[in-house]
Amino acid sequence: MKDQEMNEIRTDVEDRWFVFGASGHGKVVVDAIERMGGMIAFVVDDDPIKIGQLFFGYEVVSRDGLLSRRAEIDCGVVAVGQNSIRTRIAGWLEEHDFAFGVLVHPGAMIGRGVSIGKGTVVFAAAVVNSDACIGEHNIINTASSVDHDCVLGDGIHIAPGVRLCGGVSVGDHALLGVGSVILPGLSIGAGALIAAGAVVNRDVAPTVWVGGVPAQALERSK
Repeated sequence: MKDQEMNEIRTDVEDRWFVFGASGHGKVVVDAIERMGGMIAFVVDDDPIKIGQLFFGYEVVSRDGLLSRRAEIDCGVVAVGQNSIRTRIAGWLEEHDFAFGVLVHPGAMIGRGVSIGKGTVVFAAAVVNSDACIGEHNIINTASSVDHDCVLGDGIHIAPGVRLCGGVSVGDHALLGVGSVILPGLSIGAGALIAAGAVVNRDVAPTVWVGGVPAQALERSK
């Protein structure tokens, strides 16, 4: 995770973007880039059925197409909701020396002293409050809030309507489900899953799944 001040990480509105992922999540990413004033060169996807089609008005190309047309773009973002897939694609892009932007919807609110890592997206009506530190390739989804002094690792998905109270830490690749609440100062371990609507009032160990009010450990389906 790389600490950068917010005024240093805003992508230039003249940058030319690629979006990796012609999906429902990709639609929200495309809309956010457009509203931010960015220019989209094309969308990338691995589904051969989508290659050559239009996605929200933009041409869909393969990975080979991305490699051959890299001169047309400045930066990109992986528009995939599932943490493991998003992280794997981001790793491939890094191996091929592609740059990542930081995408902050103009309808989001970013506080003083916030740092946001490359490839992270912050969607409409989300709030990230003062001195929060957000890692790389994260999703801060619609109308979620990350309060002061929270620390988020990499490859995390904060689903719509999540509430992280002050001083919460979240480990790499955790998934916090829609409308879940994490009380102040708690730690959510790497790879943990917080079910939708859960209220977490104690630390959650790595890879553990919890749900309910208050949250309790859940059995993982086999």
